[in-house]
Amino acid sequence: MQTLADIGEDALIRRLVAGLKLDASVIAGPGDDCAVVLPPARGEHLLLKTDTVVEGVHFTTETPPRLIGRKAMARVISDFAAMASTPHHALITLIAPPTTPVKRVVEVYAGLRAMAELHGVNIVGGETSRGDQLIITVSMTGSAPAKRWLARSKAQAGDTLWVTGQLGGSIHGKHLRFNPRLAEAHWLAKNLPVTAMMDLSDGLAKDLPRLAGSCGLGYKISAADVPKTRGCTIEQALGDGEDYELLLALASEAPANFISAWKQAFPNLKLSCIGQLVADMNEAGLTQGGWEHFR
Repeated sequence: MQTLADIGEDALIRRLVAGLKLDASVIAGPGDDCAVVLPPARGEHLLLKTDTVVEGVHFTTETPPRLIGRKAMARVISDFAAMASTPHHALITLIAPPTTPVKRVVEVYAGLRAMAELHGVNIVGGETSRGDQLIITVSMTGSAPAKRWLARSKAQAGDTLWVTGQLGGSIHGKHLRFNPRLAEAHWLAKNLPVTAMMDLSDGLAKDLPRLAGSCGLGYKISAADVPKTRGCTIEQALGDGEDYELLLALASEAPANFISAWKQAFPNLKLSCIGQLVADMNEAGLTQGGWEHFR
C-alpha cells in the first residue's frame, strides 16, 4: 500500500485538490501562495473561525477516514450556524505521519469535500506537514448581515432557553454523523427574537454556563425537559458533549404560534424549552459534566 512517504507532498496535494468545485467568489484557489476571494457584500460582516480535530482526542485510528473529514468540516460549519451566518471559504491544514497510507488521506479529504460541497463552502487552499499523528485543522471565512448576526452575550433575565434536537450519546457515533444546524439557525434568526445562541460542542453542562456567563446571568433548567437521545440518561445528555445542536435564548415577545411554524419548517427536529435565564449569576441548576481539554 502506498504511503505519503512514497508519493511525496506535491503529488499528494495534486491528488487532493483535483476537481475541486469552486464558485464565482474564488478568484485564485489552490496553487498560489494565497487564495484570492471576493469580499463580503455591502452590508455584511466578515466572520472567521478555525478548528482542529486530533487523532486520539476527536477520533481513533479505527474511525472511517471519510467520517474524520466530515466531522472536521462539519464542526466549523456548526460554529457559523451558531451565529446565524453563512460559511464561504475554507483552508485545510493536514498533518500526518509519513507512514500514513495515501488512501486514508484521500478518504479523509473526500469527507471534507463532501461536507463542504453540501453547504456551499469552497476549499481554497491549505497546508500539509509531517507529524506523529493525524491532525486536521479547518480555517474558514463567512459572512452575516451586519444587523442580524447572533452572539452569545445579548440575552436578558427572563429570556427562555431552548435547544434543538436531542442530547447525549455522542460516543455511539453521533459525533461523526451530526448535521450542522445551518438552515435551522437562519430560520430562527429570521423568524424569532433570538437574543443569544451557540452550538453545543462540549455538552450542555459546560456550554450553558458559558452562554449565561457571557450575558452576566444565571439560569434555571428543568432536567425533565432536557431532550435526551434514546437510551441516554440525563447525566449523559448534560455531559457527553459533541451534540452540535443549537442552544438559544428567546425574548418574551416570541410569537405564540412559533412552535407550530417550526414544526412545519423542520418536522423531524425537536425544539425544546429547557428553562430560563435569571438575574442572579449564582443561580445554576446543572450537575457537573461536559468536555474539558486540559483537565
